[in-house]
Amino acid sequence: MGERATYSREEIGTSAHAVEPHLNGCPWHDVNEMLSSVGLRPTRQRMALGWLLFGKGDRHLTAEMLYEEASQAKVPVSLATVYNTLNQLTEVGLLRQVSVDGTKTYFDTNVSAHQHFYLENNHELIDIPDQHVALRSTPEVPEGYEIARVDVVVRIRKKA
Repeated sequence: MGERATYSREEIGTSAHAVEPHLNGCPWHDVNEMLSSVGLRPTRQRMALGWLLFGKGDRHLTAEMLYEEASQAKVPVSLATVYNTLNQLTEVGLLRQVSVDGTKTYFDTNVSAHQHFYLENNHELIDIPDQHVALRSTPEVPEGYEIARVDVVVRIRKKA
């Protein structure tokens, strides 16, 4: 085993988005530009949800968490609309879906190559920069298939 890497939360989440149109620092304009750049119509609901998602830097949210934020911000959307929007943004590459336990799905605004710590005690994901995880080999895939992505989720909890 090599040296153990140590890094702070600030160092962990510094990767840039893979899909990055020309941003000008105005969240509303940037979300409009982001949606347009991937062929999604910037509807009022997509704009509002995009502003909540991308206006606070890299983050990990469940649909329920985003729905709660939208409700607090007085954005009139249903939970179904939140799910649909998150799935659409994932399909076009603006979000990355991360499954934990097969029952909880997070949506990650950082779509660059990286892995995750899952803090079991407070159900939170923290980015691990890709250079801190080494994969020696991958299994052979069936003919006609290719590996789209490898997700590593390292589950951690506070020591007792």
